[in-house]
Amino acid sequence: MTKEQLETNLAALKLLHSETNDKLESFKQQVQDTEKKLEDINKPELTPLYFDKIQEAIEEGVGNFSFDDDGNYEKEFGMEYDGKVYLESIDLTDTYELVEKIVEQVHKLFTEAECPEDDNSQVNNATHVEKVI
Repeated sequence: MTKEQLETNLAALKLLHSETNDKLESFKQQVQDTEKKLEDINKPELTPLYFDKIQEAIEEGVGNFSFDDDGNYEKEFGMEYDGKVYLESIDLTDTYELVEKIVEQVHKLFTEAECPEDDNSQVNNATHVEKVI
């Protein structure tokens, strides 16, 4: 091969490489989109109004939690060389109570559906197959 043929081949290979990478990225995006759709397929749909109601319920649950109660925090103090005391760390210890307040408010928005343990109504059992020629 001559130098010109090698340069032409190299340019063609670079072009194919670029196109293949573009297609690969496109396929990766399609895979991600399809995986997201598959994940979302069984999620119940909510209207924007109901999303607002859920946000209001969470805000009410958080609003009902007593952030002023110092018993809800674990505090650690430190002392500087000049005798000044400072708050070194503070952690919210009763997070379960906060979660309970939020869950309580969100549960008020829904009714629980009956779901018997032996209910197979959502299972598709195809038992009859015909061959059509």
